[in-house]
Amino acid sequence: MKVIRDPIGPGQESVWSYPRPAVAQPSHRRLKILHRDFIIADTRQGIRTLETSHPPTYYFPSADIAPSILKPSRRRSFCEWKGEAIYFDVVVYDETLRDAAWSYPDPRPAFRSLRYHVAFYAWCFDGCFVDDDRVTPQPGNFYGGWISSDVAGPFKGAPGTTSW
Repeated sequence: MKVIRDPIGPGQESVWSYPRPAVAQPSHRRLKILHRDFIIADTRQGIRTLETSHPPTYYFPSADIAPSILKPSRRRSFCEWKGEAIYFDVVVYDETLRDAAWSYPDPRPAFRSLRYHVAFYAWCFDGCFVDDDRVTPQPGNFYGGWISSDVAGPFKGAPGTTSW
């Protein structure tokens, strides 16, 4: 299947210019997650992972996540580049958001910077932001990329994109 890339606008980067295999790099942009008027996480010390056809996935340092909201889940997954992921439920007031976050407690060497960092699915929360830009969740319910106005697609995750 031939993918037709979206046009790149001023100040945008194309996810089709991202590398494969994936990479992790520091991000000093303000990353923020809100749910029910509660700040889940807020940082300028995040890490973003980049992979061809995916919007960036942002990881928050544990110290910049609200205390006591992450509860270990039984879910696990495996990434060929990062290693085994563990998942967390996020508890806000009386609401439990199942498997809403994940982490790599023992990432492979190229992704050691992700240790002690947690990523969150944007679709679970009332608002996720990169700087002041409210993000859109990556299509589908497996990948955790955040689509902000400065990235161009199309993005993997929607039906029909598994062969990309």
